[in-house]
Amino acid sequence: MKQKTELQVFGVLMVGLLSLTQPVWASNWLYLQGTEKKDAEKIKIWGFVQPMYSQTDGTDLKAGPWRDQDAVFNVMKPDLKSKSQFQLRRARIGVRGLVSEKINYFVLSEFGDNGITRHNDGSVMLPDASITLSYFKGMRIRVGQFKYPGSEEGLQAIHVHNYNNFATSVDQLLLERFFDGDGSDTQSANGVNGPVGAFRDVGIQLFETFKVKDWEHSYAFMLGNGNGITRGDNNGHSEIYAYLSSERVFGGKGPRRDGWKMFAWLQEGKRTLSEAGAGTYDRSRYGLGTTFRKKQYRFFAEYMLADGMIFDGTDGGAIPGARNNADTATASFNMAPVDKADGWYVDFGYSILPVWSVELRYDVLNRRTDSAAGNERKFETITLGTQVHLDKKTRVTMNYDIRKAEAPNQPGSAAANQVLDSMDDLLSVQLITIF
Repeated sequence: MKQKTELQVFGVLMVGLLSLTQPVWASNWLYLQGTEKKDAEKIKIWGFVQPMYSQTDGTDLKAGPWRDQDAVFNVMKPDLKSKSQFQLRRARIGVRGLVSEKINYFVLSEFGDNGITRHNDGSVMLPDASITLSYFKGMRIRVGQFKYPGSEEGLQAIHVHNYNNFATSVDQLLLERFFDGDGSDTQSANGVNGPVGAFRDVGIQLFETFKVKDWEHSYAFMLGNGNGITRGDNNGHSEIYAYLSSERVFGGKGPRRDGWKMFAWLQEGKRTLSEAGAGTYDRSRYGLGTTFRKKQYRFFAEYMLADGMIFDGTDGGAIPGARNNADTATASFNMAPVDKADGWYVDFGYSILPVWSVELRYDVLNRRTDSAAGNERKFETITLGTQVHLDKKTRVTMNYDIRKAEAPNQPGSAAANQVLDSMDDLLSVQLITIF
């Protein structure tokens, strides 16, 4: 009943948008990634490379069954072995263009070392491969594998992100990892069973943007498999995505144009576990936010709610697969299939010079808020950043993440809080060039 009501409300809003005016080209993520201008090339090759260096102090776990072993949050992904490393974070090459006046396509390949390729034996992957049909007034149809409409951090193109890492709330609640079990099997590492979701799904999307004076109003509705990238549906339950936004456009063009946008989104589906905790569970995500960019100033803010299938870290904060000191249990990734969480972030940016900007982001995640109080965890991160543009296509991004986590309903002396007190700050430096 809840899902039906949400779809009815979305339907009413969509009909209202359809009645406004003729669609026009708009510099928003739905259009930038899903359409082409009428004068676009038939074949346009493009891409980017992102080498990065990351480092923590490598503090060992201060308490618990894995005391004095490596802490999973102080080692670098995707290896989970070193406190510092150079990494080819992403290396993507794509091709896009027009097939005809009414049909365009978008294909993107991933060669980097990350959660997309590492869990596919390091093979090259296709995170994006879609076709958009523009035959109907007020509605375009996109089919294939692509970014689903949702959170601003997830939906925007990765090569224009202002930070090296996602906000903690986005990383844990929306950047989905898929597991066979919930982690309750003490002798199994419960490793991920495929590539990270990468804010993408395979399915069909209806979308459009409408211009009314200085405003652009957009909608998107998508049905997908709800099982990540390069995989089919594993449980017969489709994923539902809905998105609405309104933006006052101040000027400029492209992904960094000036404007004030308000948006809301929802995601509803089910996830199936086949091993420990086997069963099919509801998974819902909701969010709303705003973005503002004018001249040298930037402000982003977003709030999100999560119900079901909450990522719950690892046993004792240890590396998955590590045996505890008593050699009686194996650390594993954990899921809380029927719990809740919420999170938010605010992001400020200021361009001191056209080629130099500074950033500040504060993000909060409240995890497992609907179970025993002792299970709740709170994460707070302050990210200090700066970007230096070497030219129009190349820039350096430097971030320092001040990270804090706690079990708010347990005493400071509890093992859980001593484990979380092991969490180090994170330094990262990334170079990106776009071609």
